[in-house]
Amino acid sequence: MIPSAALESRIAVRARDPRPDPGPRLESVYRPARPLDLYATVATFQRGPGDPAQAWSTGVIWRAIRTPQGVASVALRQLRDGSVRAASWGPGREWAIAQVPALCGALDDDTGFDPSLHPLIADSHHRHPGLRIGRGDMLFDALVQSVTEQKVTAIQAFSAWRRLVTWFGERVPGLTPKPMFAPPTIEGWRRIPSWAWHRAGLEPPQSRTIVMAARRGDTLVRAMAACAPEARDAILTSLPGIGPWTAAETRIRALGDPDAVSVGDFHLAHQVGYALTGTRVEDDGMLELLAPWAGQRQRVIRYILASGVREPRRAPRLHPEDHRAR
Repeated sequence: MIPSAALESRIAVRARDPRPDPGPRLESVYRPARPLDLYATVATFQRGPGDPAQAWSTGVIWRAIRTPQGVASVALRQLRDGSVRAASWGPGREWAIAQVPALCGALDDDTGFDPSLHPLIADSHHRHPGLRIGRGDMLFDALVQSVTEQKVTAIQAFSAWRRLVTWFGERVPGLTPKPMFAPPTIEGWRRIPSWAWHRAGLEPPQSRTIVMAARRGDTLVRAMAACAPEARDAILTSLPGIGPWTAAETRIRALGDPDAVSVGDFHLAHQVGYALTGTRVEDDGMLELLAPWAGQRQRVIRYILASGVREPRRAPRLHPEDHRAR
C-alpha cells in the first residue's frame, strides 16, 4: 500500500501536470512505393534541438501539430522493411494519421529530375536513395516559422520559436518523450501581447509581420489551397513583410515544393556555388547554376546539403545579439 505522504505527492504532481487526456490511440502503417529515409525526410521540419513541436527520441520522430480537427501528437518509427508505423493521439488524430504519407514524401514528384547533369548531384542521389521532400500541410505554421527565421541566426530563430510555442501553444496528449506543444491557432498568434514577442527574442518587424498575416490568416490559407502553383508566391508576397525568401521557405515546408529556391539566404548561394563549381556565388549565380534543373531546384539543393560538401569557414561564427534587455 502506498504511504499517504507519497500518495499525496503523486496527486499533487498530477494536479500540476497539464497533459490532456489522450483518448484512444489511432495507428496505421505507411508502406512507401519507393525507398524512404524517414529521418532525412522528416527531420527537416524540426526547428532546432529544443523544438517543442518535434523531437527525435530512441528511433522515433514525435510531432505535435494543430490540425483542422484539433491538436494531435504523432509518433513515427521506420521498420526494417522500410514501412513507417504511425500512432497518433488527440482530437486531430484522424487528420494526423491521414497526413503521414504526404509528410513522408508520398506526393513528392521528381518527374524530369536528372541527377546525371552534375557528378556531385549524381553521387549524392546514389548515396541517398530514400531522400524525399515531404510536406507539412499546415501553411500558417510554416509561414510563422519562416518569418521568425528572417535575417537572424538559426539559434535566435529556434529560440524564439521554442519560447512562443511553449508559452502560447497547446500541450498535446500522448506518450511524448517530453512535454510537447502544438503551435497556437491563427487567432492565437494574433493575440500574443507585444511584450511576449520581445521577451521571446523576436524583433518588432517580424512580430508585426506575423500579427498582420494572422489578421488575414484564414483567407490566406483558403487562397493558397485554391490557387494554381504559379500564383502562390504572388499571394504570399502580397502580405507586408513577406518577401521571396519567406515565401519560398513557406512553400517548401507546407507544400513540399520541389522547385522552391530561397533567394536572399545568407548561406545558400555560397553553398550551392561551392558544391557545384568550387567557388562561392551570389543569388544570380546560384539561379544560373540551378537552371538546368528547372522544376526540381529544391531537390538539387537537398542533395547538395545531403552530400556534406561545405565551403571551408573563413571567419568565426556570427555571435547572436540579444535585444531583450533593450
